[in-house]
Amino acid sequence: MSGSHDHVEDETADLPLTALCWIGLGLATLDAFVQPLPQGLVWAALGLSYLTGGIPPLRTALHEMWHDRRLDIDLLMVVAAIAAASVGAALEGAVLLALFSLSHTLEHRSMGKARRAVEALMQLRPETALLDGPGGVVEVPVANLVPGDRVILRPGARVPVDCRIAEGSGHLDESTVTGESLPVRKAPGDPVHEATVNLDGILTAEVTRGLASSTVAQMIKLVTEAQAQKAPSERFSDWFGQRYTIAVFVGSFLSWFAFRALGHPPSEALYRAATLLVAASPCAVVISVPAAILSALSAAARGGVLFKGGAALEGLAEVRTFAFDKTGTLTTGLASVTSIVALEGEERHFLALAAGLEAQSEHPIAAAIRREAAERGIVPVPVRDARAHPSEGITGQDAEGSVWAGNARMLAAMGAVLPDALAPLADGAETLVLVGRGARVLGGLTVADEPRQTAAEALHGLKAGGRTDILMMTGDRAPDAARIGARLGLQPGEIHAGLMPGDKVKLVDAATQRGKVAFVGDGVNDAAALARADVGVAMGVAGSEVALQAADVALMAEDLRKLAAARALSRRAAGVIRQNLAISIGAMVILVTGSLFFDLPLPLAVLGHEGGTLLVVLNGLRLLVDPIRAKT
Repeated sequence: MSGSHDHVEDETADLPLTALCWIGLGLATLDAFVQPLPQGLVWAALGLSYLTGGIPPLRTALHEMWHDRRLDIDLLMVVAAIAAASVGAALEGAVLLALFSLSHTLEHRSMGKARRAVEALMQLRPETALLDGPGGVVEVPVANLVPGDRVILRPGARVPVDCRIAEGSGHLDESTVTGESLPVRKAPGDPVHEATVNLDGILTAEVTRGLASSTVAQMIKLVTEAQAQKAPSERFSDWFGQRYTIAVFVGSFLSWFAFRALGHPPSEALYRAATLLVAASPCAVVISVPAAILSALSAAARGGVLFKGGAALEGLAEVRTFAFDKTGTLTTGLASVTSIVALEGEERHFLALAAGLEAQSEHPIAAAIRREAAERGIVPVPVRDARAHPSEGITGQDAEGSVWAGNARMLAAMGAVLPDALAPLADGAETLVLVGRGARVLGGLTVADEPRQTAAEALHGLKAGGRTDILMMTGDRAPDAARIGARLGLQPGEIHAGLMPGDKVKLVDAATQRGKVAFVGDGVNDAAALARADVGVAMGVAGSEVALQAADVALMAEDLRKLAAARALSRRAAGVIRQNLAISIGAMVILVTGSLFFDLPLPLAVLGHEGGTLLVVLNGLRLLVDPIRAKT
């Protein structure tokens, strides 16, 4: 295959040419093996295949020769096809170009991944901000903000740059940066990160960092640097391809002189040299890897797993450590009610009252309470005059009088005391919501993020698949991380809490000392770690666009058990690739030896060449038989 090239190419530009190349090959093959066609049409079909299949690699090869002063396998493929045509094997050359064109196109389609990941991060930034200046509040471009400026953050607004709260208090959704599943209360003096969302209250914040050094800017830098870490394997491919090309050209050229020195006529010497060039052309080698990879990718797609190229497929087979983001990956990412304690009356009536109070709130905790009531078929108690109290809770009126729901601050504001029966809930890792009337507490309920139903089984399956380390990484508080980790069967040393995006990258780097690392995540805050890991895995449907663009693998269904099945498939594919390489290289060695020392006829060289190619294709197709399935 071609190496990585410095010039920029449109990742879809070669698709029409590849299609035309295969159309031409199809017509020529039809004439040769099925139904004779008019010779004019056959020559036109071969010409179409040669032009459309040869122009892109020839253009690349000339660029490499002119700008980088090097030869690569692109030129070899074109010359081998021309040599085949010169000795009467035009169809062989067309097959060579068609197969190479397909692999070339697939390579280009993966080149834009890093660019798309960065563009997705850029879209998180708001374009304008409300600047609180001497002349009042004015809307200005975010790029104009400098440290020391004051901005107004209204409910629902996205934080324009990194700031520090100067006035006001409220809750912010920090899931895009830290992965924190529940809103975080911010008060004067607390930092707020760019791209997080103000949920309630009107806040005044002081800019601490400009756009160029902001949180999202750092994440973009991390993603870009992480993608660059994969360059060494591409450099090795260039190194091998260039030396192989030179060796084949030199060998074919020297063989012509050798045959002439042995007394062969010029035409026969050219025939033998061309046969050697055809025999040495790595058609079977080139297709041996794509044949297995494309079959495995198709099988994976049928099972709901999308690999973004063969490197990810091969890399997953060698992973030693699986690092998981917690929120939205190992957990559902949605707050849910985990326990209810009614101190007065029935639990159903208590939940109906809580749901009635939260009916008008857009807070994620309120949504969790409403969902719990709906799932139980409970109709919320009508509450009027509902009023939100930022960072405390909500108050209102029902048929019996004043009622409230909130946290410990609301409890204190009402002059109430936490009942002993609710003390264990207050000391736990989950968020406690209290409901009361005046100074009387009616009960409480806890809200937390819950593990996915398949998460524990998925982790067990990965460990059962061989020597595997598991890590859980999260920006959540340590108590909540420990609670989730315990339910998933993780040990304390496998749990890492309170992390920022850069911290996750550092942990991934540390894990690479023991072997290849796969990072599994779903959020914007996971993008850098997804890109830095040897294999990044995104929760497809539930994941953010940024995570999908930065990752190498996407689980299109929210079923982590398919990750273990995907690794099993990747290991089978790695075995088939090794078999194919052994077959193709072995066949090439035999053909080259025969053309040099045993006067191998060109038809036999073509037959052996095509037979080896067909064999590796059929071997690769075995992977299509059994698409991956999660064990249920």
